[in-house]
Amino acid sequence: MKAGIKWLPVAAVVAGVFAAAPSIGSAQDKKGVTEPEIRYQAGSSPLAGEEMHQNINPKAPPMTKAEFDKARQIYFERCAGCHGVLRKGATGKPLTPDITLERGTEILKTFIKYGSPAGMPNWGTSGDLTDAEVDLMARYIQQEPPTPPEFGMADMKKTWKVIVPPDKRPKKKMNDWDISNLFSVTLRDTGEVALIDGASKKIINIVKTGYAVHISRTSASGRYLYVIGRDAKINLIDLWMETPDNVAEIRIGLEARSVETSKNKKFSDVYAVAGSYWPPQYVIMKGETLEPLKIQSTRGTTVDAQEYHPEPRVASIVATHDKPEFIINVKETGKILVVDYSDIDNLKTTEIGAARFLHDGGWDASKRYFLVAANQSNKIAVVDSKKNKLAALVDVGKIPHPGRGANFVHPKFGPVWATGHLGDETIALIGTDPEKHKGNAWKVVQSLKAQGGGNLFIKTHPKSSNLWVDTPLNPDPKISQSVAVFDLKNLDKPFQVLPIGDWAGIGEGAKRITQPEYNKAGDEVWFSVWSAKNQESAIVVVDDKTRKLKAVIKDPKLITPTGKFNVYNTQNDVY
Repeated sequence: MKAGIKWLPVAAVVAGVFAAAPSIGSAQDKKGVTEPEIRYQAGSSPLAGEEMHQNINPKAPPMTKAEFDKARQIYFERCAGCHGVLRKGATGKPLTPDITLERGTEILKTFIKYGSPAGMPNWGTSGDLTDAEVDLMARYIQQEPPTPPEFGMADMKKTWKVIVPPDKRPKKKMNDWDISNLFSVTLRDTGEVALIDGASKKIINIVKTGYAVHISRTSASGRYLYVIGRDAKINLIDLWMETPDNVAEIRIGLEARSVETSKNKKFSDVYAVAGSYWPPQYVIMKGETLEPLKIQSTRGTTVDAQEYHPEPRVASIVATHDKPEFIINVKETGKILVVDYSDIDNLKTTEIGAARFLHDGGWDASKRYFLVAANQSNKIAVVDSKKNKLAALVDVGKIPHPGRGANFVHPKFGPVWATGHLGDETIALIGTDPEKHKGNAWKVVQSLKAQGGGNLFIKTHPKSSNLWVDTPLNPDPKISQSVAVFDLKNLDKPFQVLPIGDWAGIGEGAKRITQPEYNKAGDEVWFSVWSAKNQESAIVVVDDKTRKLKAVIKDPKLITPTGKFNVYNTQNDVY
């Protein structure tokens, strides 16, 4: 196969004409598609293990049930993150039979094996799939997509457990830990979180949770911790217990990413809300028990073409502090839903059109404006939570991935919010003060250059003069095993690189450094040193002022640590 051979347009499978290539190992040289993007997009889905009906398409190549089931598992482990559960397209293009049957098995095999400049991984030449599996997948995507089961109120209540009823829980805090400075650390591949004391650096407890916990959120009171796994399981942890542990759990779907709690003072700890990837919906629950109360679908039309989309996933949720409202970001339709939960029997929802592929974001320093990445649109959407209107759409770099972002006062441009990018090395600084710095508001006032693409999280603190940038998905180990830190008092000064992976002292392993997180005082930054499940990992703590190593937390139970969430900072949206 010659790299210069060009194929017919593959309609919605890839954008434009693609050239067959022996490998996409150097994909960053082809139309700007980078290896970090490919690593990020080709995520697995917990739906791989769900039973689904095989729909026979007489026009498609024949498949036995065993072949169909194997291909379905591969699809949900390798492809659904990009192309969607129903293959209608998400961040990747649609792969429905009206498109794939026209292409035919041989062209599809080439596409799957060699990849494309548009970002399709080279599943065959990389060794991830055998030639037989490539052939299997080429036949599978010509079949009618199987539909996973829905997950309604009856299904949720079957999984709902109140382990310790509210009246049996402590009436006051029963431990000596400063729970406001506790860290909830995701142990990704074991289905657990480690609760670590910020002062002593000791592990208080390892708590069983859902698989691949995505985030931890703190209740308005600071007492409860809500943890959601990618398998849509939510665990409620009571931090007042002598040893903090689970007091309730529920599954709100088959795949999920987001959970949040009511932050308004009148509704402190009253409600929790969670959004799922499948089914596309969100559910409001009782905050102290996780009892499901209200389910709302997010299926609807896209913000741009206004075409119906059957699978718009709930990507992230934040709660406003001054009003009883949740801000719910719907990925595929590009719509932001402001949900007034003051009367859940008569929900009031304001729908704000933004841009497609909404992902994650955070508040500006005033907590009036919410900024969220529309990652594949290369934009940041700004919502004015006081007026419940879109304030701006800001063009940024390639695939913004801010996490919660980072707020600080720029020495020249005033208050800004920062995001890094998955697809390039830039850090975009966006002005956030339309009153005192009107000329800078909702513009990229400065673009910094960090180590490289593959950034997932960026972090600072109101008491810090540092801006920390990770790059765990960069293909260069020197970059993925270190972090860049900028001096906020002099942003023209080159960033400093800190070898966090080396400081961990854990020997061989991927040692990807991810998600800087501050302690309550804002004088320490914690980093996850993330290696494989069968390799040693660690948490590295750095003194924020000196940028020197302060501590390394090691334990055989610290397996694949990723996200870390300080209780106080999460409770109060400090970032």
